[in-house]
Amino acid sequence: MQQSDRRQFLKLAGLAGVTFTAGLFPKGPADAQAADFHFVQISDTHWGYKGPANPDAEHTLEKAIVTVNGLATRPDFIVFTGDLTHTTEDGATRRARMKRFKEIVSALAVKDVRFMPGEHDASLDKGEAYKEFFGATHYTFDHKGVHFIALDNVSDPAAKLGDEQLAWLAADLKQRKRDDRIVVLTHRPLFDLAPQWDWTTADGGKAIDLLMPYQNVVVFYGHIHQEHHQMTGHIAHHAAKSLIFPLPAPGSQPKRVPLPYDASMKGLGTRDVAMSSKVSITELPVTKA
Repeated sequence: MQQSDRRQFLKLAGLAGVTFTAGLFPKGPADAQAADFHFVQISDTHWGYKGPANPDAEHTLEKAIVTVNGLATRPDFIVFTGDLTHTTEDGATRRARMKRFKEIVSALAVKDVRFMPGEHDASLDKGEAYKEFFGATHYTFDHKGVHFIALDNVSDPAAKLGDEQLAWLAADLKQRKRDDRIVVLTHRPLFDLAPQWDWTTADGGKAIDLLMPYQNVVVFYGHIHQEHHQMTGHIAHHAAKSLIFPLPAPGSQPKRVPLPYDASMKGLGTRDVAMSSKVSITELPVTKA
């Protein structure tokens, strides 16, 4: 995404953007056909939530779609990194929420949209309803010289990837060169951010060990409802804000409870990720209008 387009978008949406730039592919692109591109990450929409943490919850997703559709240069694709809907023990309600979520996001101008489950979508039925509406819970795809791996660390109620998925990941990575450009998408963090708050993956360390030999890896995730950046060795992990309500800093208080509602929408948003030899992350708060 060109910088002029980024400024134009922020002006259009009336937003204050924050750009975070970090080394992503320090060894350079291994694929001669690799090209610059950008995508939008949206996370933790929790469609169906009702409560004081966001009295505008019914319309926040629609506002985010307007924001993304206003981008001067359209992203190549959009990815939702989990918790598409808010949890419910009623299977019929769960499916109704997923159906309505799909109807709302169909208004996105970009039609290449990727989905992943969060524990609110999948942990109570091991992803059964999610797969009916959105397909596989873990998968790979390639885009302009970058290999994307979407992992499912939520369908297992024990917050694990599981041996079968780890074997699948290992088999996929064996097909990659050590300097290939790899982006991992997850819902929960793969590392132990705040285990007492369920901000971890029980066997995430095994996935990181599998990824560690590869020189150019970055991880994007959700779940913690705030921007957060952390390194495990040379692998950068970037958490996204939520569209429903922000949560406190990891382990900063005894209980994990939503922060009080802020009518300015502060703490909510999506992000635009520009990919080249570096990753440039622009946080896009949701506009009130």
